[in-house]
Amino acid sequence: MQQSSQSVVKDLVLIGGGHSHAIVLRMFGMQPLPGVRLTLITPASDTPYSGMLPGHIAGFYSHDECHINLRKLVNFAQAKLYIDRVVNLDLKNHKVICANRPAVNFDVLSIDIGSTPATISIQGAAEYAIAAKPVPKLLQHWYQLLKKVAKNPQEPISIGIVGGGAGGVELAFTMQTHLHQILLQNQQPIANLKIHLFQRQEELMPHYHQSVQYLVKQILTKRGIKLHLGETVCEIAPQQQEILEIKCESGLTVKCDQIFWVTQASAPQWLKTTGLGTDKQGFILVEDTLQSQTHPEVFAAGDIATMINHPRPKAGVFAVRQGKPLFENLQRFLLDKSLKPYKPQQQYLSLIGTGDKRAIATRGPFTLPPHQLLWRWKDWLDRRFMERFSKGLELGTGN
Repeated sequence: MQQSSQSVVKDLVLIGGGHSHAIVLRMFGMQPLPGVRLTLITPASDTPYSGMLPGHIAGFYSHDECHINLRKLVNFAQAKLYIDRVVNLDLKNHKVICANRPAVNFDVLSIDIGSTPATISIQGAAEYAIAAKPVPKLLQHWYQLLKKVAKNPQEPISIGIVGGGAGGVELAFTMQTHLHQILLQNQQPIANLKIHLFQRQEELMPHYHQSVQYLVKQILTKRGIKLHLGETVCEIAPQQQEILEIKCESGLTVKCDQIFWVTQASAPQWLKTTGLGTDKQGFILVEDTLQSQTHPEVFAAGDIATMINHPRPKAGVFAVRQGKPLFENLQRFLLDKSLKPYKPQQQYLSLIGTGDKRAIATRGPFTLPPHQLLWRWKDWLDRRFMERFSKGLELGTGN
C-alpha cells in the first residue's frame, strides 16, 4: 500500500470478537498501520474466553474475569466499534450487511464469529434446548436456573446435556459443582439434582486419547452423573408443567427440567448465501495464509474457519494460536507484501477442569489424572492470557 499520502485509506473490517480478533486488535494497538481504518462489528461489547467459561459456570470466576472487554480493546486499537449482527456479505461490492445499521464498506475483511451447536435436524431441539453457543444466551439461561434452584432448593431438578465431547463433559462437571453448592448451602440433599449426559458415540470425547476417555467416564460415573452412551437423541418434546422429554432412537426417554445442547459445531446459515467457499458443514475454507480459498481479500480464523491443508478440531486453543499469524498476514496484505503460511500444531496440551478445582492434563497419548496443581497451573495460564487484554491498555503500552 502506498503511504505517500495520508488520504489513501484502506478499510479493514473485523466481523466477530473471537479469540483471534481480540489478539489482532491488541496487536494493531501496539503496531498501528498508517492509512488503515479498522472497524469491529460484533453483537456484544464483551466476548467470553472459552478457557475460563467452565470455571465461571462452576462459580469460580466472575463474569468480568472470564470476558474480554472489546470496547476497551477497540479504543486501544483506535478502531470503530459497531454493536450489531452481520446477516450477509456483498462480496462483489465489498460490503458487510448488518441487521440494524447501513452496510459497512471494506477493502479487507476478517471473520472470527465462532460456531454454534448443530440443532437443526433434531425435532424440538431449536425450540426447547439451550444451545451452548452463543455463550450470552447460555449464561442467561444458566443464571435463571441458579436463581430458580436457590429459590426452591427443596424441589428435585433434572438436567439433560446432549453432546459428550469436551464441552458437554465440562458442562456436566461444572453445573453439578455449582448446583450442589446451592443445595448444600440450603441444607438440601445433593440427590435432589440429577444430570443426564447423552452421547451418540459409545465413547465420550472422541477427539481425545482413550486414556482420557476412560478417566473421564470413571469420574462422571463416580460423581453420579448418568451416562447414556451410544444414544442418538431424535426428539425433544414438551410435557406438562414445563417438563421436557428427551427421546432417543433406541426408544429411551428421559424427562428433564432443562436441556443443554453441546453437539458438533455448525456454521451460521447466512454464510451459505455469501459465495465464500465453504466445507460441507458451512465453515469457511482457508489456505495456510488464513485467506479464503475463493476470495483472497477475505480472511477467517477460529472455529468458523477450516484450514484446507491442516484440518483441526474446533477448539479455542487453535483460535488463540491463529491470532498472531492472522495479524501479521492482514498487515502484509494491506502493505502488498507476500503472506506467510501458518501450520497449526498437530498435538496440543489440554487442561480439562473437572469442576472441583482439579484438572486433567493430556497431550497426545500422555495423560495425568485430576490434580489441584494442574488446576492451579491452568488457572495461572488463563489469568495470564486475560491480563493481556486489560493491563496496560489504558496507558497505551499493551504490556
